[in-house]
Amino acid sequence: MTLLFLFALGLMLTSLLFNSPAEIYKGVGIILTSKSNLITDYMALANPGAAFFNAGFISMMSLLLIKRSGAHISGATLAAFFTMTGFAFFGKNLFNSIPITLGTYIYSRLVKARFNTVILSAFYGTGLSPFVSELAFAMGFEPIQGIIVAYISGILIGMVFPLLSSRFLSFHQGYNLYNGGFTAGIIGMFSLGIVRMFGYDISSVDIISTEYNINILIVLIVIFTALLLIGLYQQSWSLREYDKLLKETGRLVTDFTSLYGFGLTLINMAFMGFLATAYVLVTGGSLNGPILGGIFTIVGFSAFGKHPKNTIPIFIGVYLALLLNIYDPNSTSSTLGALFGTTLAPIAGRYGVIPGIITGFMHAGMVTNITYLHGGVNLYNNGFSGGFIAASLAPIFERIEEVINEKKRKV
Repeated sequence: MTLLFLFALGLMLTSLLFNSPAEIYKGVGIILTSKSNLITDYMALANPGAAFFNAGFISMMSLLLIKRSGAHISGATLAAFFTMTGFAFFGKNLFNSIPITLGTYIYSRLVKARFNTVILSAFYGTGLSPFVSELAFAMGFEPIQGIIVAYISGILIGMVFPLLSSRFLSFHQGYNLYNGGFTAGIIGMFSLGIVRMFGYDISSVDIISTEYNINILIVLIVIFTALLLIGLYQQSWSLREYDKLLKETGRLVTDFTSLYGFGLTLINMAFMGFLATAYVLVTGGSLNGPILGGIFTIVGFSAFGKHPKNTIPIFIGVYLALLLNIYDPNSTSSTLGALFGTTLAPIAGRYGVIPGIITGFMHAGMVTNITYLHGGVNLYNNGFSGGFIAASLAPIFERIEEVINEKKRKV
């Protein structure tokens, strides 16, 4: 808990390296009162200082909720926490996250469950926070009317999210790590359908920054080096059992903290942070708000299923698709497809490198065409795509494996 607190505080203090307090204050105001659907880079919308402060503040509030609810710090909690942090660089803020979180809390009271049993659903439900901002600021309502409509809608989303999320897990059999993204995609699709039915429309945007590469790289190196050193210290300066961790498929639920302890988990998180950053730089991408979101989400899920062995095939598959298709492989949206495409890492972990590459390739095709269904109000677009890819490919790979094994037995 202390490490996460220092991380959140560090992000808030890092904001001062980019902008003055006055600029940060003004920038945060812009973030809170603007629509934020995909892809809205808060560094471009406001300024990098405001983006880092927002990420740190959302992280701090998330940590406070975790502590007050009595939730245990596990791999699942770390994954959700770092996802909240990452998406606070491009879509989530205090204004648009409150109603969804409140809705999930109300749900827990209605079903007489402890809030700590649904807190992760509250976090993942905020993947639809842009829908709240859209209703409040972009639909032409009077200010107070817009906020009321937005908050009622957000509360309703938060109330249904935990119920649907638990049901959708069986759809992809745990091979899509971003199950919350698939749930958010379904809810977002229905929500946008209702909005369009009344003559309104919401479409994705492309507000991107490209000029902060060096400064952001330095911040990432410091964070991942700190994670690595702390992990190594807890592991008595060894990588003992890391070879066993690399053999895990990563399929839900694979909690590295319970299986291998926090030390080795932190080491894996650091390695994956460096790997994700290296992918961005090697492929010519830019380090900005959305890319930070992708990197931090990978870091979080490196406590809950991801490791180099099951993610690299996905990277390769997505990049091969990007080289062959009509889209710019260096663009932020393309790079995000690779980073978040690692939601399908369990398929590579379970069936091997070639199926993993095929999965990454197929994901690149799906994710570039699915945003229209929710208009960018689902920040977890890759989790939405990943659910369909996993549900389609896992049974095929399973059957192929069965046929191969049958032939081997006959021989």
